[in-house]
Amino acid sequence: MLVGYARTSSLAQVAGLEAQERELRVAGCDKIFAEQVSSVAQRDQLEQALDYVREGDTFTVTKLNRLARSVGDLLEIVARLEAKKVSLRVLAMSGAEPLDTGTAIGRLMLAVIGAVGQAEREAMLERQREGIAKAKSLGRYKGRVPTVRRKADEIIRLKEEGVRPSEIASRLGIGRASVYRVLGEQRDRDQRMAA
Repeated sequence: MLVGYARTSSLAQVAGLEAQERELRVAGCDKIFAEQVSSVAQRDQLEQALDYVREGDTFTVTKLNRLARSVGDLLEIVARLEAKKVSLRVLAMSGAEPLDTGTAIGRLMLAVIGAVGQAEREAMLERQREGIAKAKSLGRYKGRVPTVRRKADEIIRLKEEGVRPSEIASRLGIGRASVYRVLGEQRDRDQRMAA
């Protein structure tokens, strides 16, 4: 069975969604899941489609960017499909033949896409490390201030007002253990100053 998935990022892109659904029907999809949601949001129809497919099915999309938000996301989706013995078919691949992981060439293309994505990520992390090292050598990099440290004064103020640690954590959107850690550090400082 051919199962299709169509997605646009916003409700204003009705024509784009309809065009994808048309392409999927022409490609022979018997069942189509469609949604209008950003790729970074929860994609309920994608989850339903991935649950729906069965061994021997072909999961079909018009373009890769309709399916995955990143190479890592793509590889995770493909792994889920492969675990169910379902192949992935992408109808349009930037000037290349359609990708179909049910074929040897399709699996090779996917491996190349994954390798390129991994290389790009590693290069980006290396540039980031080099930039941080240079900034540190120039005395310009201090690192990120831990989130809880920025809220320490507020935690202490709320505790002094009689607010319970669980309520402080809830109000500030942090973990209760973080509240106890800040309060413990404050108590230790107070004891040292008193000694």
